[in-house]
Amino acid sequence: MSSRSKMTPLELRASIGLSGIFGLRLLGMFVILPVFAIYAEQLPGGNDLTLVGIAIGAYGLTQAILQIPFGWWSDRYGRKPVVYAGLVIFAIGSFIAALAPNIYIVILGRILQGAGAISAAVIAMTADLTRESQRAKAMAMIGSTIGASFALSLIASPWLSRVIGVPGIFALTGVLALGAIIVMWRFVPDAPELPPAPGRALKDFWGVLKDPQLARLNWGIFALHAVLMALFIMVPFSLRAADLPLVDHWMVYLPVILGSFVLMLPPIMQAGEPALLRRWFIAAVAMLLAGHLAFPWLTGNLWLLSLFLLVFFTPFNVLEAMLPTLTTRLSPAHAKGTALGVYSSIQFFGTFVGAAAGGFLYHHWGVSGVIVFDGVLLAIWLILAFGLRVPALPSGRV
Repeated sequence: MSSRSKMTPLELRASIGLSGIFGLRLLGMFVILPVFAIYAEQLPGGNDLTLVGIAIGAYGLTQAILQIPFGWWSDRYGRKPVVYAGLVIFAIGSFIAALAPNIYIVILGRILQGAGAISAAVIAMTADLTRESQRAKAMAMIGSTIGASFALSLIASPWLSRVIGVPGIFALTGVLALGAIIVMWRFVPDAPELPPAPGRALKDFWGVLKDPQLARLNWGIFALHAVLMALFIMVPFSLRAADLPLVDHWMVYLPVILGSFVLMLPPIMQAGEPALLRRWFIAAVAMLLAGHLAFPWLTGNLWLLSLFLLVFFTPFNVLEAMLPTLTTRLSPAHAKGTALGVYSSIQFFGTFVGAAAGGFLYHHWGVSGVIVFDGVLLAIWLILAFGLRVPALPSGRV
């Protein structure tokens, strides 16, 4: 096997370390979601479901607002200092939520958790520490870690709620964030830093927004996460309608996610070649759209619903790996943090829009409303994807 097709020890170490940071942080976020709404009933103000929804969504909203500034700061002051600061803010928010006497203080804690918006800086650091030909593998490792964190949270959440309670889970979230700081300090190599570029922030921001190729990718990450959130408004109800109790939903999610990790490997292993990457990218978007269009005929049968979820999560994981890879490849070297800040902000905004629209549409029009919403987003993305240009790997960066 040639050196071009293998990660160097430094690339492997960086990819594992940065994946660990994502995993520790997101495990703490995911594990609270299955149990928080029920716990909130015990808090003063927690009987107001609007406030409960704000408490859950505040994290994503502040993430969307602050990803761009954190990306700018990582370009100017370096990746590691920005990641350290974000993790400390996240941990403080977690401990505040753990000690919260009412729903309003939980909201404050969640706002602070979201204010630790380090995703763009971590992804930019991944790009700094990997070659172009290995970047898709590094991003796949991060994406797989996110999926594994989600799967583990579905299993661990009810048990942790019984053992340490929801305040204990919030405190554990803070501890995991502090653990991520140790991982960054001890295991992640220093990234090569570009010289500061004073006064460029606004110019870089508008340059990133106006770039037509980056705009295609930004629409893609918006659509991908909007579809995900809207989908998971209706999927739990569909599983319940297929006679699977809520407490057993993890029995479908876990094997589906693990199976999708295996099926995503062939596209990711070939993603170093521009022509193959573009081909797999378009095929993945088309598969998402086809699966959604078939969904109305799959309801009521647990095996068919499981098949749909496998068809969904396989291209979802592929695209989760390819989108940041393409964003780093297409963004200017001096503005990678800014480009990834825009990318991450749009991703979290898509999460917010998808959840809000999915809930509204499912309430009024059921499965059909959500499928039409998702289908429109994916159809637009498929059209845009045909115009995607994947640059060749630069010489000397294999």
